[in-house]
Amino acid sequence: MGLIVCENSQCSAVVENALWKQLCLRRFPQLSKVAHVVEVNDCEANEPSAGSSNSKECETLERDHRAYAILGRRCKEFAAEDCISEAIGASSTDNYPEESIDNTLEPRDIVARRASYWSSKGQSDPSVPETLIYKLDSDFYVVTEINIKPFRAFFQLGFPIYSAKYVRFRMGYPKSPSDLVSDSMKESSHDDKFIWTYTSQKFKMARESILQKFKLPEPILCIGGFVQIEFLGRVQKQTMDCLFYICVSHVEVLGQSLAPALAVEDLDPSGRFVLKNNLQAKGDCKPGLPKRKSRAITEQRARQLQGLINEFEDFDEDYAEYILALEDESDEEFVL
Repeated sequence: MGLIVCENSQCSAVVENALWKQLCLRRFPQLSKVAHVVEVNDCEANEPSAGSSNSKECETLERDHRAYAILGRRCKEFAAEDCISEAIGASSTDNYPEESIDNTLEPRDIVARRASYWSSKGQSDPSVPETLIYKLDSDFYVVTEINIKPFRAFFQLGFPIYSAKYVRFRMGYPKSPSDLVSDSMKESSHDDKFIWTYTSQKFKMARESILQKFKLPEPILCIGGFVQIEFLGRVQKQTMDCLFYICVSHVEVLGQSLAPALAVEDLDPSGRFVLKNNLQAKGDCKPGLPKRKSRAITEQRARQLQGLINEFEDFDEDYAEYILALEDESDEEFVL
């Protein structure tokens, strides 16, 4: 898209050309499903003001800018942490509750003198997959890494490790809140109850009982706050029944929550949603707008800006730094 030249100086170059939005859309394609941005603000009602079509358009640009600038800056200043709040369900559980998915939230191998792990049911066919589903502690997360520790059965001969050949990850949201109601063994959360907006590549899992780190190729926006881990290919047969099992000691999903500043509302089956910007979460009623310019940028300057934007083909950290520098720019003409 080409840069717009502001005719009345109501919007800065950063705002009117949606530079933060461009960055976020390139980094997180799922944002193309945003229907519109709303602001929650206790200081004043969030209602369209009367005025010309130009002023209304500028208000929309400014509202979008505030939301996408928060997202862009959060991703630039990233501090990943474990973000699982609840274990939702497993495709199967061998012995409940002793071998429940809930045990995978515990980093210790032994709790109350018992081994802590989840175990699938046994299968004669090693190709039968298994899945675990977790809820994150907010519905809007940037996820960078998922860590899994396969279980070593230290109480069995040879101390076998019940890992898988591969793992794959999905992120999304339930089709309806009622779909989260699970049975007593947490075995009712299956694929047909969720809409998955992201599916990763397959990652090879080592046959080692260590916390194995699976770093995603790029940060992924988890819209809806649910993560599925799929285990593909069983590698260990239990001696006593000659069946293949998959067992996991611990799971971590690393990322950064965008709440409470940003949230997701009105998710529909098509994946479209409303992006909510909570201004009060940042302690300000009108944050995030760059300085107003004393005069409009010229057509020549617009061409200069567009040329620089085109240089950042990957919209990476350099592009974010460029936007920040442009926001802090003085009222003087931009000099190449």
